[in-house]
Amino acid sequence: MEYTLLIVPGLGNSGVQHWQTYWLKLFSNAQKVIQENWNEPQLENWLEALNKKIATIDGPIVLVAHSLGSILVNQWTTTNFDKKVIAAMLVAPADVDSATHTPPETRNFAPIVQNILPFPTVVVTSEDDPYISFERAKFLAEKWGSTFVNVGLKGHLNTASDLKNWEEGQEILTALIAEIN
Repeated sequence: MEYTLLIVPGLGNSGVQHWQTYWLKLFSNAQKVIQENWNEPQLENWLEALNKKIATIDGPIVLVAHSLGSILVNQWTTTNFDKKVIAAMLVAPADVDSATHTPPETRNFAPIVQNILPFPTVVVTSEDDPYISFERAKFLAEKWGSTFVNVGLKGHLNTASDLKNWEEGQEILTALIAEIN
């Protein structure tokens, strides 16, 4: 099956050393959602940008979201769902419901919707992510009907995690794609 990998970054965008940026170069079928303001996110604006990007893509889409991008995808499914989206990989979701785990500028993405998502999903987290507790990530995966993958002690799975092409993530993505084929 031919599909587009749509990269959905979180707060601050994904820098040049982030695995999402590596994947944009690695996969010829990858595109990226661009937000007008990466540092002061407004849910409605981010939803609009996601919708506009999805509208430009022909054929099936697999979302590959990180951090606040994962919460954006979650929120998007409640009001803007497009059947072109056939799966989502939700990496290191940010716990926007917790002032302990996330900064105030993300609070307008709360509350995190706890509905079963309308397509196959996998939630990927580490045991030492500062932006969500391991237990909370597992709880959200259960609520969303997602497969849950623990990748050990790798922080927020961002630039600081130094994942480069993140082969382990590619294997998780391959398993998700196999689930929808």
